Amino acid sequence: MATIAIIGALEKEIMQIKEELSDVCEAREAGLTVVSGELDGLTVVATTAGMGTVNAAAATQHLISKYVPQAVVFSGIAGGLNPKLHIDDVVIGKRLRYLDTDTALIAESAPGLEEFVSTPALADVAAAVLAEHGFVDESLDVAAAEKDPKQFLCGTIATGDRFVTGDAMRNAAIEATHADCVEMEGAAIAHIAAKNGVDCLVLRAISDNCDEAYDAFCEREFDLDEYARTASGITLDIVRRIAAAQ
Repeated sequence: MATIAIIGALEKEIMQIKEELSDVCEAREAGLTVVSGELDGLTVVATTAGMGTVNAAAATQHLISKYVPQAVVFSGIAGGLNPKLHIDDVVIGKRLRYLDTDTALIAESAPGLEEFVSTPALADVAAAVLAEHGFVDESLDVAAAEKDPKQFLCGTIATGDRFVTGDAMRNAAIEATHADCVEMEGAAIAHIAAKNGVDCLVLRAISDNCDEAYDAFCEREFDLDEYARTASGITLDIVRRIAAAQ
């Protein structure tokens, strides 16, 4: 039976995924709580990695080493850099770039890359599932037909170990990476997946526009329960599509 690994940025996402699995087991491993079970003929293993590139890379390597998944799927929230994107829009990580890393030095080691990608076939599955959930492709001219549609974009995600806030940091991130959004884990997950020759998919929902301090962001009313339900539903539907293709 094939295995899919799901890594979440929020514990609430993983708990809602757990509710959809059968024959669920839970274990403490490598500083992580790992949930495993079955979904539509696939084995699913899921965990919350914690924030930052080191936590993300460690969680990804552990799941790959122990469970040998066919693919790693990651979803979470990000700060928007592309002015065409709005809160709750989704970026599929066609490209993932480090923000505050000397990538030339990173590329001296396997897999010899300075930027990383979501596996194209999985990005296509994600786009199809998002369309089913009512999201429209940002590259299509739908603004005139529908007011404020939910959008998705196959674009570039920047990953750094600092919370990006304020015009100076936001502009620096755009100049350095030309990314559509910025966050703290995606490139590390795609990096480790590439290093192990495992397919991966990184999705990010826009939660802010990099215009708030971290404390203010945490205090702002942002419906994490609603986001977690949406994100976990999209992730599970992606896994179901993968299962149907087996």
